[in-house]
Amino acid sequence: MSKVGVIMGSTSDLPVMQEAIDILKEFDIEAELDIVSAHRTPDKLFDYGKNAHSRGIQVIIAGAGGAAHLPGMIASLSPLPVIGVPVKSRNSIDGWDSVLSILQMPGGVPVATVALDGAKNAGILAAQILGASNKNIQNKIIAYKEGLKKKVIEGASNLKK
Repeated sequence: MSKVGVIMGSTSDLPVMQEAIDILKEFDIEAELDIVSAHRTPDKLFDYGKNAHSRGIQVIIAGAGGAAHLPGMIASLSPLPVIGVPVKSRNSIDGWDSVLSILQMPGGVPVATVALDGAKNAGILAAQILGASNKNIQNKIIAYKEGLKKKVIEGASNLKK
């Protein structure tokens, strides 16, 4: 079974990160959820980053606000693809601090970065990564995208009525 690790810096990030969990469930992909703070639990961060792959996790989605070090630090430790979700937190500078902290990674430590509060897209991207080698997941992605197309066509048709 495919498994994605969904981590965040604190419980305050859960309302945003829930969208990743929900879309992964829609694709029948197991999500392992945890709180891993880059600044408050560095030992846990190191353990998670170094060992997630040995627990069967195949992709990591890491959400973080403010200084947003979690995705980059996990990417520096893990051999797995990491998708960063910048979270607009209450102490954020309009979310730009989180976006830039996750986006501006040095060469050799990539983090795929989605839009501010874009956890749903992070979940879809994780599914697409897994779908590259899993036809069952890939077929669910194809059906999902067909559903998006259908909604737009129906919306356009309703406008003309």
